[in-house]
Amino acid sequence: MDTRKRMIVIGGGFAGLTFIKHIDRKKWDVVLIDKDNYHSFPPLFYQVASAGLDAGSICFAFRREMRSRRARGCRFHLGEVRRIDTDRRVVHTQFETLEYDALVIAAGTTNNFFGMPELEKTVYTLKSTTQAIRCRNDILQRLERAAVSKDADLRRRLLTFTIIGGGPAGVEIAGALGEMKRYILPREYPGIDPTEVTVTLVEGSDRLLRTMDAHAGRKVLEYMEHLMVNVKLSCTMKSYADNTITFTDGTQLYSEMVIWTAGVTANSFDFEGSVKPSIGPGGRFIVDNLNRVTGVQNVYALGDIAYIADNAYPHGHPQVAQVAIQSARNLARNLNQEGRDKPFVYRDKGTMATVGRNRAIADIKHLRLYGRPAWFIWMAVHLMSLLGMRNRLTVFITWVWAYFTYSSSLRLILRPTRFPLRQHD
Repeated sequence: MDTRKRMIVIGGGFAGLTFIKHIDRKKWDVVLIDKDNYHSFPPLFYQVASAGLDAGSICFAFRREMRSRRARGCRFHLGEVRRIDTDRRVVHTQFETLEYDALVIAAGTTNNFFGMPELEKTVYTLKSTTQAIRCRNDILQRLERAAVSKDADLRRRLLTFTIIGGGPAGVEIAGALGEMKRYILPREYPGIDPTEVTVTLVEGSDRLLRTMDAHAGRKVLEYMEHLMVNVKLSCTMKSYADNTITFTDGTQLYSEMVIWTAGVTANSFDFEGSVKPSIGPGGRFIVDNLNRVTGVQNVYALGDIAYIADNAYPHGHPQVAQVAIQSARNLARNLNQEGRDKPFVYRDKGTMATVGRNRAIADIKHLRLYGRPAWFIWMAVHLMSLLGMRNRLTVFITWVWAYFTYSSSLRLILRPTRFPLRQHD
């Protein structure tokens, strides 16, 4: 008879997947639940959106990972957790109800529109692989339409792209669009004058990449200027309607495609029972230094959805992959060894961002690199972080080919057709 306790893990991102690889499956019956059947690599969503990489190259099936030595013995259940009953200790998905002895929530974040919920229907986002594919399809669709249009004014309107948010994600997608404007259009879309394409990066603060030093922000501005990307600093968006962005200072900007990368908020759940978890800034679960959710028993939170305030990070840890990975390892080791209660201490390994080929910034402890050296380090780190040797080889070959040829076979508009009418049980 199986005497192991049931451990349910919600979310198969960096935190969830790292946790199940380190938890002792001899002590715990581990079930991973995710709304998708694959792990994706968010740092490269922008390359899918700009047709630099195929979506399959940055995704890896959970069931394939469960066959590996480090995750063998875990089970995967497809589903989106909608309700959690802390009294009965059960989670409800659209397909099933599962009991748990311990629950680990590592569901990550979603887009934060800062009090403008209507933007969800009008802007493009980059928080999932499917959103990146949608973005890629519409970028290419606009290029194809502009290439055959005889109306110069229509071409200019079609080719107006605005990115909201000057963090790493915003800087990277803006740089990718700038590279398309400068290098790809003359080769593959000779009917489009690059000056007809407008790429604008909007940031609410006074500089880009605020998580890095001021020099990094100035360096990124130089890169953006070289790639013909307009940058608007200290501009806060107020609304977006009729293809027009209105800023809080009253100025307006016409843009038919707006890509939102400005902020995130934690994914939420409906909690039932006599006790409810404590919620902190950004909708994140307030946890102690052992990643235990405050207010409920046997529930833990990891990664972007967890809020730990300490002396080093009084406003909570940064919502980056290394926090998720390190906290997942620490929690698994604590649960594996009875009586072990080692507090989680985040060790910052640095921050990186790229603006295109030979243009990157690497802020690694006391070492700051710019340009080509930083770009090679960025590529190496991201390649080694991908799951699966096939994905690493595919991405490496794609990058090398694109570097020397500026060409890609991935600029394909692939739209799903309508599902036939069918009845679900």
